Parts: sequence; structure tokens; C-alpha cells
Amino acid sequence: MDTLTATGRIRRVNGPLVEADDVPGASMYEVLELGERRIPAEVVAIGGGTVTLQAFEYTGGLMVGDTVRRTARPLSARLGPGLLGRVFDGLLRPLSSAPTWLSPQTLEPDDSATDGWHFVPGAEAGRPVGPGAVLGVVTGAGAVEHRVLVPPRVRGDLRFLAAAGKVGTDDAVARVGDREVGLFEQWPVRLARPFASREEAFLPLHTGQRVLDLLFPIGAGSATAVPGGFGTGKTVLLQQLAKWCDADVIVYVGCGERGNEMADVLGELAELADPRTGGRMIDRTVILANTSNMPMMAREASVFTAITVAEYYRDMGYHVVVVADSTSRWAEALREFASRTGALPAEEGYPADLSSALAAFYERAGRVRTEAGRVGAVTVVGAVSPPGGDLTEPVTTATERFVRGVWSLDRDLAYARHYPAVSWSASYSHDADAVGAWQAEQGNHGWAARRARAMSVLAEAARLNELAEIVGTRTLPGRERMTMLGGRLLRDAVLAQSALSSVDASCSAGRGSALLQLVLDVVDRCMTLIDRGVSATGLEEFDWGPLIRAREDAPADLDNRRAALMDALEALS
Repeated sequence: MDTLTATGRIRRVNGPLVEADDVPGASMYEVLELGERRIPAEVVAIGGGTVTLQAFEYTGGLMVGDTVRRTARPLSARLGPGLLGRVFDGLLRPLSSAPTWLSPQTLEPDDSATDGWHFVPGAEAGRPVGPGAVLGVVTGAGAVEHRVLVPPRVRGDLRFLAAAGKVGTDDAVARVGDREVGLFEQWPVRLARPFASREEAFLPLHTGQRVLDLLFPIGAGSATAVPGGFGTGKTVLLQQLAKWCDADVIVYVGCGERGNEMADVLGELAELADPRTGGRMIDRTVILANTSNMPMMAREASVFTAITVAEYYRDMGYHVVVVADSTSRWAEALREFASRTGALPAEEGYPADLSSALAAFYERAGRVRTEAGRVGAVTVVGAVSPPGGDLTEPVTTATERFVRGVWSLDRDLAYARHYPAVSWSASYSHDADAVGAWQAEQGNHGWAARRARAMSVLAEAARLNELAEIVGTRTLPGRERMTMLGGRLLRDAVLAQSALSSVDASCSAGRGSALLQLVLDVVDRCMTLIDRGVSATGLEEFDWGPLIRAREDAPADLDNRRAALMDALEALS
């Protein structure tokens, strides 16, 4: 029997869980099509002649006895030009109208939006080529150059290369050995794309958010988690990262979040001017929208689809940032499906393989040297939404095992309208030392010392604030009171940042370092004045408004701000 046409019959339907009989030759993670609507479903278990599937579409209307057809391939993403600047669902199918989730879709590509792409050759026929070699580029496919590469595991003589001109979506642009290469390729989303080696040279990721870049920086190719309860500003922070970080390509996956939030993301990216290219920000962004009202198991696949798209651009030599909001909703999909299959629940009902699933996602991050010798990176930033803000719940604790940094959001800071509400006591970064060494190599030898001093002031200020609540601020010695003042100035003048400000929404590395140094210098001057006998109360009641407003200054204006502040402080003595 031909495996492409072999059919079985549905025996049971329970939401996204479907069981089928008489499907000979079916393999794990193969995609099958269910019923007349050809609803895609993935094989997750095989036993006793019964195949268990998770359906990626609404299964209403499926009946016992409906036909099951094999495709003989795993769940795959169709990679090629036309990804940038568009919105897709969790299976990388274009979303051109709403609400598309009400009408189940097949996995067949929809190329009606284009009659072809303009291909410009960039190789020489007759020469041997290997995986990742550039065959040419496609123009008009986004804000970054779209490079057509030899697919992984393909090598041989370049026997044919198309001439410059328009190429159809299904046409071959090259023939490598006996293999025809087109503009598009299918790649299994659960299989990491190969690379030659991991790159040892370190490069930091600049996010544009001072609290992250100055205190909890990460490197390109790292993975970090953003845990925080409801209302702490996770989505806004992730949107700021997507808009302002120094990546070449952004892949934003809305995993189980509210549809209005995804609409806001899309609207802002469409209107925002890209500081790197001068065009629109969305032209170098791929958006995967699997909102809370869309099919549940497509949510489970969406994070792997997103990381596959990121690896595709990584192989072109780009730095890609994957923003996943939120992995908790993804884990909830795993838990719901596991309960339907009767799997033995682990902690809080999550499946026992939750840690393995998280590792399969986060460990695909990295800065690598591709098979063709280019350097590319995939950085993963995943939000975690613990119920009730409980950071000891399974998804948060398991995630922390596989990431290099944690940007924990604090409810009290958010309620005090301090944004980004990143907790300096609960957050950390394992890349901070490497960033300090990189900064020293670039000539910024004081970066690590400034960070250490700021962290010390913030930690000591937090300890003294707790003590002051018991004994009162005025009972403390002057230097301790200046430490508390220094913590407040760091919070208000450096760590707080307005996403609505045209100047302060993003902060360059130079301006952030200069602002931090200014505040530390002011704290040192206050300590000196206390030693001279100046009243601590007078310093606490000093007008610090000009210092707090310094975060709106350009780097060149900070020197003038510094001189004015120092003169005003000196006048107190």
C-alpha cells in the first residue's frame, strides 16, 4: 500500500485528542490529515494498533469512522522569502483575515499573494558547493537581505543556476548534484538545524533598556526568562525588546496571549520607524500569533515553529531574537493534552516531561558558526506567567535550569508605576562577567566596577529600608541615609524608563553608562558632604528633579547637568 494514500479510521475524538485505527506504517511525530477538512494532526503515541494524535485545529464535526490520511512527513515549516513583515499562525500559515481560527485550514501553502520573487544569482555554475553556500539573493523580501542557501545535508557540483529575474514559488533556482533547490524548503520544526560549531567569541545583546543592559546583560545567543505575575508589565517589556534590541531579525510568538495584545504589537511595529534601516520595524519582524482563542495544540507547536524560523535566518548569518509570550500558556497546553491522554501527572498536574520540553526549546539558542562559515545567533527571551505570581511553581523553576539569565518582574514595583518593573534582588545574569570582559576589550574599563557599585548600593539600600521601617529613617547615621538616598536616585534616575517617551524609550550603551556614572558621582559627593558635617536631612530634601530628568538628556548634555548638580550640592556646605 502506498504510504502517501494509506488511510485509517477515527475511533475516538476528545477535544484535540484523536485516536485512529488501521494506519499502517505511521511513525512518531508524523502529520496525518483527519476527515474531509484535512485537519492536520501529529502522532504522539503508537500502541496496540492504535495511533494517538494531537490535532492542530478545532475538531468539532469529526466523527468516529472518518478517514485518516498519511502525509509521510513530520510537522514542518515552509521556509523562504515572504516571512518578514507578515503574521502567521502557530504552524506558519499566513493569517490574512480574522478570525481565521473559526475556519480550519490545511497545511497546503497559500501562495496566492505573490506571483513570484525576483532572484539575483550570486554563485558560479560548475563549481562544488556545500550546505549553507549562497546561491543568490531575493530582492523585496524584507528589510534584511534574503539569501538563498544550499539546504543542509546537500552538497555537490552546482550544475544549474537560474539567471536573474522573476522565479515562481515552485520553480527550481539551482541544481546541486542531483538535487533541485528552490526558493522554499520544508524543515521539521522539532529538529534543530545543523551548524558547524558554537562560537566561543562573546558578543553582548544591547536591549535599549538600562536596567537590563547595565545590571543584567546577556550575550547574543543566550536564553533568558522573564517571570512575573499578572499586571507586572511582561508584555510591554517584551515589546520594548522587540522594538529596540540590536538584533537583525525579530521573531515574535504570541503563545496563548490575548488577541488585543497581539493586535497592539502588530499595530506598533507597523507604525514604528526602524532605527537600523530607516524603514518600518515590522519589515524585519516575523509574527506568529496563536492567541488564547485559537486551537490549543497549535500553541504547543508555535514555539518550535518560531525557533525554526529563527535558525533559518541564523544560517544566513543574522542575529535573531525570539520573543515568546508566554511559555506558561504553552505549558498549560501540554498539561491539558496530557490529562486527556491519561498520562500520570507530575507536580501541579504538568506532564513529567515538562523539563525535557522546555530544554528542547531553550537549548536551541546559541551563537554559532554555520556550515558555510558565517557567524549567526539565536537569542531566546521567554516570558513566564506563574499563577498568582508564585515563582516557585513548576514552569518557572524548570525554566531557570536552562537559561543564562532571569529578568524577574516585581509586583510592588509595577504597582508603584516603576517600569520596567525588573527586580534587582531577584534577577540575575550568568553573562555579566563576560559582558564586563568584552567592555574592557572595547576600552570601557569601568563598566564592571560601575555595575558592581550600583548593585551594592541597591542591595544595601534595600536592607536599610527594611530597618528604617522599624526604627525610623532619622535614627540612622548620615552615611546610611545617603545610601538609602543613593538607592532611590538609582531607581528613579537610571532604572526607571518610559516606554512612551520619544527620547527615553530606548537608551544607547553610551548614554546609559554616562547616566549611571553621574548618579554614582552624586552619591559619592553626598557621602563627602556628610563627612564634612552637612545635614543628611538637607541632602534628602534637596531638589533632585534635575537629576531624575537627566534620563531625557543626550550624552553631550550630561556634562552640563553634572556641573550644575555638583555646584548646587557644593553650595550646601
